[in-house]
Amino acid sequence: EHDGIHRFYLEENAKVKYIEKHYGEGLGKGKKILNPVTEIYMKNGSNMTMDTTQIKGVDTTERKTIGILESNATLVINEKILTNNANIAKTEFNIELNGEDSSTHVVSRSVATDSSYQEFISKVAGNTKCYAHVECDAILKDNGNVLAIPEIYAKSVDANLIHEASIGKIAGEQLLKLMSLGMSEKTAEEAIITGFLK
Repeated sequence: EHDGIHRFYLEENAKVKYIEKHYGEGLGKGKKILNPVTEIYMKNGSNMTMDTTQIKGVDTTERKTIGILESNATLVINEKILTNNANIAKTEFNIELNGEDSSTHVVSRSVATDSSYQEFISKVAGNTKCYAHVECDAILKDNGNVLAIPEIYAKSVDANLIHEASIGKIAGEQLLKLMSLGMSEKTAEEAIITGFLK
């Protein structure tokens, strides 16, 4: 089990790129549990890009991210998750846009296969003139399950907050196109999933 807490304090005009990758391996019977917490405190004009990837092998995970943004701060989060077997993955974002012209762009791309379960919760509060775009795109395969819970809270008439969510299976026309090029159905599915998670 790994329960990590990562805290970032960005001073004025600071720029940070943070990359986090989690993967569970081994064929033992022990559970692989990852519960990362990331806290981000951003002063005026700071900029942070956070790329997180969790690909297979993690039995359960609860990922929590908190962002507190001052004026002109920008937070970009790109999340990729692939679950299989009976994996459970829960992600929660809590972002407070406190400063004028602060902004966030959160993109979660996930694939739930076998009988795995994923839960995506996004809570964004626009407390002043600000911009937020939250996007959750998921592909289901086999008996996978995905729950997306968006919450955008405009506390100012000048807050511009957008949420998009899309959950579905691999489109049949995508499979047919790749199979017409000589791929097997399994290879075509793998190619679509790999491209989706890039």
